[in-house]
Amino acid sequence: MFRSIRHATCSSCRLYSTQPVKPPVKLIGELRKLTEVSITKAREALTATKNDVNLALEWLQKDLATSGAQKAAKVEGRHTGEGLISTSVLSNGIGSRSGLGQGGVRAAMVELNCETDFVGRNELFGRLAADIAHTAAYISDPAGSQDTTFHTLSLDVLNDAPLISESQPNAPSSATVGSSIRDTIAKVGEKISLRRAVSLVESPPPAQSNVGLRLASYNHGAITIPTQGRIGSLALLALKSPRLAELFASEAFRGDLERLERSLARQIAGFETLSISSPKDTKLETALYDQPFMMFPDNSSGETVHEVLWKWAQQKGLVGSEEEVESGGLVVLDFRKWTVGETADAVPQE
Repeated sequence: MFRSIRHATCSSCRLYSTQPVKPPVKLIGELRKLTEVSITKAREALTATKNDVNLALEWLQKDLATSGAQKAAKVEGRHTGEGLISTSVLSNGIGSRSGLGQGGVRAAMVELNCETDFVGRNELFGRLAADIAHTAAYISDPAGSQDTTFHTLSLDVLNDAPLISESQPNAPSSATVGSSIRDTIAKVGEKISLRRAVSLVESPPPAQSNVGLRLASYNHGAITIPTQGRIGSLALLALKSPRLAELFASEAFRGDLERLERSLARQIAGFETLSISSPKDTKLETALYDQPFMMFPDNSSGETVHEVLWKWAQQKGLVGSEEEVESGGLVVLDFRKWTVGETADAVPQE
């Protein structure tokens, strides 16, 4: 009798069981590697799609869009005072082998905010900031104005743009900057907002002008990605000399110039720098040219930025006299410096 009951019960289990197939650990790991979702969410997606990874990816995309929109609406009123300044330099001027061709400049800087320093240090947040800066640099057009070299980007346009991965720029993307921000909100549980973005796109000067453009950049407070931190600076430089082609053929010259550029960008980021030069007959501590060039390692005598640039141009063979430096040599044309959470944009004045 008991044998027949046991047999009947087991037969019933086989006939009517609706227990889902448990997702294999290998598939859960594969899905997490592709999407970076939690173990619970990966298991849920695979269970719902009968362990079909492709269908699970679609399921996660729809789920993320829904949960991201809901989470974004829930945290909308929160304050975002933390985050990162992220820069992207696709072409840094004369000597560059990419971007706008020989001598072109293409770069961007963005501020991406979050609620806490914990999320600001999160690798997922950092990669999102890097990808947004890369996208901003890639989609930008020349400013089209002789008054300024930097162009403030419309956040509406940038949010609607397809997100271009910095690490895989040729990979197709169905996500926009805005949707990627919402997806990341769903993953980290905090409000994330794109506060501002600026780009710099300059075509190479005519070859006969003997002028070359260069871009200096620096980010202070980098965590895992050197092109982002709590402070970011971009500076456009101009070199003028009939010997530019000869000088840039020298690896030693290029190395010396790169060290000088980094020092200039660090000087801008490390000091309260609001302008390039002081008004006539004055010397302001906030004017770059009148500051002691503290970030230049070879400046043991405490000379100003202007004095160091003049001597450097002479020593490297850009010019032969002080008069030539005043009309060319090596000059800073424009710069931008941003700090996370600052109350107002610091706009440099000539």
